[in-house]
Amino acid sequence: MRPALRPAITLLASLALSFAGSAAADSGLVAQVPEVLAGEPYLSLSGERARIHFARPDSLVAERVLALIDQQAPLPGIPASVPSGVAAVLTHGPEAFAELTGGAVPEWRAGVAIPAANLLVIPSGEGPRVLDGEGRRTLRHEWAHLGLHGYLGDLRVPRWFDEGYAQWASGGFDASEAGRLRVMIAFGRAPALDSLALRWPAGREQARSAYLLAASAVGYLLESSGERGLTIFLDRWRDEGSFDVALIRTFGVTPGQFEEDWKRHVRQRYGWLLVVSRSSVFWLVLALVLLAMVRVRRARNREKLARLRATEPPDRPDFWIDGAGSAPPPPGVAQGP
Repeated sequence: MRPALRPAITLLASLALSFAGSAAADSGLVAQVPEVLAGEPYLSLSGERARIHFARPDSLVAERVLALIDQQAPLPGIPASVPSGVAAVLTHGPEAFAELTGGAVPEWRAGVAIPAANLLVIPSGEGPRVLDGEGRRTLRHEWAHLGLHGYLGDLRVPRWFDEGYAQWASGGFDASEAGRLRVMIAFGRAPALDSLALRWPAGREQARSAYLLAASAVGYLLESSGERGLTIFLDRWRDEGSFDVALIRTFGVTPGQFEEDWKRHVRQRYGWLLVVSRSSVFWLVLALVLLAMVRVRRARNREKLARLRATEPPDRPDFWIDGAGSAPPPPGVAQGP
């Protein structure tokens, strides 16, 4: 399998918290959102696909977010009706966010999906940013987590595929990150994909690398087959109850073979020229080299000009001066008595 890896990833500071038990979408369980969070009473509004909970100052933002949820396009490879019955919460501050998520989420997060409770948590403390481009991508990313788990039910989803699918569904993979990915793999700093399931990194930079790995791997897996291949893969996964079996039947590779193919593809496609050309260090070095060349050129020009001036005849040669110290008259000019 050698499909092309789509050069697109967006780093979303989001997280999916999965707990044991069947998915809420299948079991009918929905999170019971407290009426008061961090001392602030919460109101709620119902839409076609979700019920949103919010503090009174966030009422206008809540209406906009609920409209965005109801307008979500179908997720790739999943029926358009999934997810539904979602409980969405706009937390008004860090304390409310920590209270609802149990404080298990890193401080740099932008949203959380809790599939076992069919719960979506978005902090509204950033104000209008929750509705800008990044905010909408975050909402789509978390929505994809709920949809994937809602469709697969209680099946175990590898963490790398869970995060990679959500990234793929919310925009993909940024080409500017390709060099970072190439360096990670070339120097052996890329962990095995399965290891990402053990513990998602808590640090921002480590999590950024994990998202990059996951999204690029899923993008590579699905690039040749697209959404049709994804639909077949998810259907087989759900029917067989096994990720490994569905992977073999759909794409003809085991998880180990897929990972090796993916890493080999990254090394071949994103060579060192791309890594260097996208490096800030490269541009800094290039600027310094150009500056040095300009200085050398100017020094040579000054030296050349000095040599030319040294060989030029003087403006008033010695033979122009008479004994009295005055210049002789030009030829043809009569001298006085």
